[in-house]
Amino acid sequence: MKHLAVLLLLLVSSLNAAVPAPSVFLIGDSTMANKPLDLPERGWGMALGEFLTDPAMVKNHAVNGRSTKSFIDEGRWTAVEAELARSDFVIIQFAHNDEKKEDPKRYADAATTFRDNLRRFVREARAKGATPILATPVARRKFDREGKLVETHGAYPDAVRIVAQEENVALLDLTAATNKWLQSVGDEPSKKFFMWIEPGKFEKISEGRKDDTHFVEAGAQKVAALAAAQIRQKKIPLAQWLK
Repeated sequence: MKHLAVLLLLLVSSLNAAVPAPSVFLIGDSTMANKPLDLPERGWGMALGEFLTDPAMVKNHAVNGRSTKSFIDEGRWTAVEAELARSDFVIIQFAHNDEKKEDPKRYADAATTFRDNLRRFVREARAKGATPILATPVARRKFDREGKLVETHGAYPDAVRIVAQEENVALLDLTAATNKWLQSVGDEPSKKFFMWIEPGKFEKISEGRKDDTHFVEAGAQKVAALAAAQIRQKKIPLAQWLK
């Protein structure tokens, strides 16, 4: 019996090894996107590969400044959809730019267009045999005078949660996770995770920067770790590919 158990374990291991690693497509905005390596800014999608068995699984199509609307209108979703194969995953994180009412090229109402666009991503990914994963937007670093983190995304996180429930889609609640994380770190200490850069430190931004939306490497790694933790905790199928 002991020898039979060993043989079964070897068989299962060999079958798992024979399964090719899926691609993990990321679509979203600047908080997730790839960044030039000669500057300190990092999207959390750049760090996600560190938590996977093969970093090359990540196909980061997130782009600075994009909303669900502009990502579709510019043909970016069509290009991603064309690449999708059965067993792939698509992590979808928008809202930062959908919120911008002053920009008709990007604005998508949280109660209508934004939800419709999320549904389109979900349904068309599934039609290709891929698994969609919705993510609420990461928090901005904004504290009030009492040191309490201020929610800046309005109705958008709930819109993502509603679509996830309606469509029976796995949800990474990064809004809740990053809110909790930043609140625990506090106002002043949390600057080290964001693009708060002293003047003269980098030639390309010699004037420095005070940016409460975009991450440096430590912030991107933390958000990626929070995403990986939820993938594991919620037993999303992608969890089998986590380290």
